Amino acid sequence: MKKIVISLLCLLSGMSMAQNPGAGKASKEPVIFFNAHIFVGNGTEYASGSLVMENGVIKEVADANLSSKYPNAKKVDVQGKHIYPGVISPANTLGLAEIESSRPTLDHQELGDYNPNVRALIAYNTDSEVIPTVRGNGVLITQATPTGGIISGRSAIMYLDGWNWEDAVLKADDGVWLNWPRRMSFGFNPQTFSREPRKNENYQKSIDELRQMFAQSNAQKAGGQPHDNLKLTSLNGILSGDQRLFIQAGTDKEVIEAIQFCKEVGVKHPVVVGAVTSDLAIQTLKENNVPIIVSPTHRLPDRVDDDVWEPYRLPAMLVKKGLMVGLHYNDSYWRTRNLPFVAGNTAAHGLTKAEALSLITLNNAKILGIDKWVGTLEAGKHATFVISEGDLLDMRTAKVTEAYIRGAAVNLDDKQKRLANKYFEKYGLEK
Repeated sequence: MKKIVISLLCLLSGMSMAQNPGAGKASKEPVIFFNAHIFVGNGTEYASGSLVMENGVIKEVADANLSSKYPNAKKVDVQGKHIYPGVISPANTLGLAEIESSRPTLDHQELGDYNPNVRALIAYNTDSEVIPTVRGNGVLITQATPTGGIISGRSAIMYLDGWNWEDAVLKADDGVWLNWPRRMSFGFNPQTFSREPRKNENYQKSIDELRQMFAQSNAQKAGGQPHDNLKLTSLNGILSGDQRLFIQAGTDKEVIEAIQFCKEVGVKHPVVVGAVTSDLAIQTLKENNVPIIVSPTHRLPDRVDDDVWEPYRLPAMLVKKGLMVGLHYNDSYWRTRNLPFVAGNTAAHGLTKAEALSLITLNNAKILGIDKWVGTLEAGKHATFVISEGDLLDMRTAKVTEAYIRGAAVNLDDKQKRLANKYFEKYGLEK
């Protein structure tokens, strides 16, 4: 019996060592970070500036040492390190998926084609072991996004720190996700051992079903009985303009058709998620003031005859065309930690470093409707930022040493670092 008890205690102690760090607490007293290279996020830089925060909010940012102005504040000498706004990662399943090969750990997709009532918010798992690995690269905010079907559900903007989803939420139910039906599908031909395009015979049927669903939602709302049908009620936010409609479309032609559909049914704030390259599609977005969240640069071109560097140059081209452009990393939820480096690629292909940083901070914040809280380091906004020894957008020099979410210091420990330390120690290697 004694051996069993000892074994259980050892097991529990081992489990406790492997748990994620707890959520941080914001300091109630003023804290000033000085002697810092501050990147505000809107193109402004301070070579030797100060940032003051109190009660989780930024109180002042200036290109000067503010220590004497706040004599009672806790003072932190950053020693020339870089301070950046927390990176915002839209359109991913971080917090909704844990192990891709284990279905019970995946909670980002429901059965059926039309699920606007599904809320990613309440499925968000703050105890995910993946989340701390992402924070270590400066990504502090995510958009937990449902997938599957034609209308996948509603996303939520979440901080990457908190005891539960109620603690972590920044903006609940920020938008509905629409996977625009494809005109063409691809099937595998075993005789030629290749993928062959096939016409989607149900394309128009799917569009008609969408049109009918939006018409019914408008009619229900106008009839004064907004809660009779939960699915129809869930579309009210995008029809009133309180929420976004995020549209994922496969081709430029489908993007144009989706924008026309939004105008027809009365969607106030559509957002395109993907890539557009044709002048007509770009002009349609610009004329209708529709922002776009561009696919990551780390991908092949959409067409075989495109320039191999087209994905890297696309963000700069769209910015120069006058569009509001954000950036996401949709390859896999755990790889969204590479979003800062993807933005860095755009700086080598037509954008300035300041513009590249804005793609994943201020621009993403504006597109998601959260720029009054985050996206830049300005007085009155949440004290959500990272401190790095080098350029956050360069994987060779980026080294995040501290991170703060709403003024609370974030523990940057994670499972991968613990494993690395374990085997460094085992084999007597230097870090």
